[in-house]
Amino acid sequence: MANDYIVKDISLAAYGRKELDIAETEMPGLMALRAEYGDSKPLSGSRIVGSLHMTIQTAVLIETLVALGADVRWASCNIFSTQDHAAAAIAEGGTPVFAIKGQSLEEHWDYLDKSFQFPDGPNLILDDGGDATLYILLGARAEAGEDVIPVPTSEEEVAIKAQIQKRMEQSPGWFTKMRDQIKGVSEETTTGVHRLYEIQVAALKNHKWTNIKEQVDMIEMPSGNRLILLSEGRLLNLGNATGHPSFVMSASFTNQVLAQIELWENTGKYENQVYILPKHLDEKVARLHLDRIGVKLTQLTSEQAAYIGVTPEGPFKPEHYRY
Repeated sequence: MANDYIVKDISLAAYGRKELDIAETEMPGLMALRAEYGDSKPLSGSRIVGSLHMTIQTAVLIETLVALGADVRWASCNIFSTQDHAAAAIAEGGTPVFAIKGQSLEEHWDYLDKSFQFPDGPNLILDDGGDATLYILLGARAEAGEDVIPVPTSEEEVAIKAQIQKRMEQSPGWFTKMRDQIKGVSEETTTGVHRLYEIQVAALKNHKWTNIKEQVDMIEMPSGNRLILLSEGRLLNLGNATGHPSFVMSASFTNQVLAQIELWENTGKYENQVYILPKHLDEKVARLHLDRIGVKLTQLTSEQAAYIGVTPEGPFKPEHYRY
């Protein structure tokens, strides 16, 4: 579909591509996965909805999923975290992406809805923060007749409810179909969704606001005291800065890709509940990054392995162990 994306400025794509090239050199785990699985394409046939901060590092993740055979559509999981040049680069590369830094809440839920619009529907979700999962599950419950947000308590909940109602009017049964179709989505166990409850931003709206610059507001209290609020109380490391280093995100995103492959290749193995990534895959994430930091891992002898109760090949920790 022509122009199947919403970004701030597609002309930023060239700038985004330059930063992508740099990030690839600092994300050895993802590049190693491309080298290992690029020919076999284990994600062929998968249709992945991504709901995750649309940054340069996420762009490397998206292009890795595509290189491994996935069909991908993407939306940001935060209204302030998008890096517009990253979104433009992904859009120009042919992957549908719906993300603009500073998008409204209404746009946020509309863009998420657009990320689900595969011709045959998605069958996997890569969801950071839980927005995509929440959208499907609340919508399915609404279709079943439950008033899922009986008394909206925030602008975000009002926006969710409005978007759910709009989708139900356009496509009756859409939410239930998506819930039943997508692997790993459960009404009992889902990821959480960030809400603006740690700081009562809605209550602060009653006071005088002065915008200093993007995502920086000064609020004057009745006492005359003033406070500075960053990113309107949302995630400030991406709202006001550029997030984590590429190498750190390489470890996290290599984990994500391996999890997607594991789910896709083992349809009947996992029930609808939360699973920790199997230890052999967790340790693979670490192995794929060792060369980049100049570390050589020697293999245990049979005697050493027997002494600590593992095999020489690993895993080296029991499944219940948390790193």
